[in-house]
Amino acid sequence: MTGQDLVGQRIKTVRRQRGLSQAQLAHPELSDSYVSLIESGKRTPTPAVLELLAVKLDCSLTYLINGVTAEQMQEIERALSYAQLVMDNGDVAEARTRYAELLADSGLAGLPQLKQDAEYGLALATEACGDLDEAIALLDRLRRDESAPVASERGVAVAVALSRCYREKGNLTEAVKVAERILGQAVRPAWTESLIRLGSQLTMAYIDRGDLLRARQFSAEVLAGAEILGTPLSLTLAHWGTAIVAVESGRGEEAVTQVERAFAIQSEYGDPRRLARLRGDYAQVLLRVRPMEAGAWRDVLLKVDAELAESSANPMDKMRCAMNLARVELLLDKSEQAGEHMKGVCDMLDGMPQAMQAEARILYGQTLAELGRQQEASDELLAGAECLAQSPITRYTAHTWLTAAQVLDRIDEPDRSVDAYKRALACVGL
Repeated sequence: MTGQDLVGQRIKTVRRQRGLSQAQLAHPELSDSYVSLIESGKRTPTPAVLELLAVKLDCSLTYLINGVTAEQMQEIERALSYAQLVMDNGDVAEARTRYAELLADSGLAGLPQLKQDAEYGLALATEACGDLDEAIALLDRLRRDESAPVASERGVAVAVALSRCYREKGNLTEAVKVAERILGQAVRPAWTESLIRLGSQLTMAYIDRGDLLRARQFSAEVLAGAEILGTPLSLTLAHWGTAIVAVESGRGEEAVTQVERAFAIQSEYGDPRRLARLRGDYAQVLLRVRPMEAGAWRDVLLKVDAELAESSANPMDKMRCAMNLARVELLLDKSEQAGEHMKGVCDMLDGMPQAMQAEARILYGQTLAELGRQQEASDELLAGAECLAQSPITRYTAHTWLTAAQVLDRIDEPDRSVDAYKRALACVGL
């Protein structure tokens, strides 16, 4: 039923509730036949006519337009604002509940924009809870909604989140396809902050599937677009994407230069939540490029860990920070502390993507090996290998198999080590 039909239906319902005939609504500018056409959905009333009808019917104009009273509208808007506040404060499970309750309220049926806001909020809260399958289903439904065309800002935001979720799941084909549907057109839309964000997601998807040449070319395009826009967010995202391409391509010092630019811009202009995540990513890059400075990055990561605990960061962000802390502790020969971090990570693994579970199990196995707990290390490595075998084949899967092979060799399991090396090579087509 169209909005026009719904307005006519509401007018008819209120008129009958008031015991009024169509003729009684007549006015010099509003004949009873015109009222009949409006009620049947064959005419769209002008704002002036709607105001006149609201007076004649003794009801609120808001009700005729949206199907809710002004008071109900205010209540819905307050509920949406509260759900967003809860999300921003890091209580993602509560936010998910709040958004779901809003969508269960029939009052949203006649409010397509607010309904879309609630659906989008629910999708992001669901993603933040780690339920990627459900988040993908919600986002895909939004993407196909005619009221959210791909060219709109909301359409781009949905594509960003959907590509990110597919990437986290390891479905790189879909992660790329969702972004290229907008950015891969014959005539690309003019760069905006939203499209820069989508471009950054596409760059990460290219990296994940091992297409470093395409990632390098495209990240240069994104950076050029960001420099034209000149906004802090676009520049932060573009420099960050360029840094990741550089570090994955073995150009460590270039990566450091780019990530330091991103971090400097974000520190001056960005919001605290994004800054916490970027600080953690910054430390991760520097750990790979300059592992001898692990002590300094440990302090950074401890600060990030505290900030993420108080933010709306999703469980995967928190897990990555804890795993990076464990890696730092191992570099500093503090295996006991690394073990404590990994225990916390393993407590969060339920429902996480297989590739992330595999990475965590193998890192825990490495930690246990450092502690001399060989059998427990072997058990964790076996669990990690089982998760890896079910994971999509990506560049990071290859890295994880390589780590497993090295740890298995250390704990004197040569056969399993050789198998892991073979799987690592197979992941990169060798």
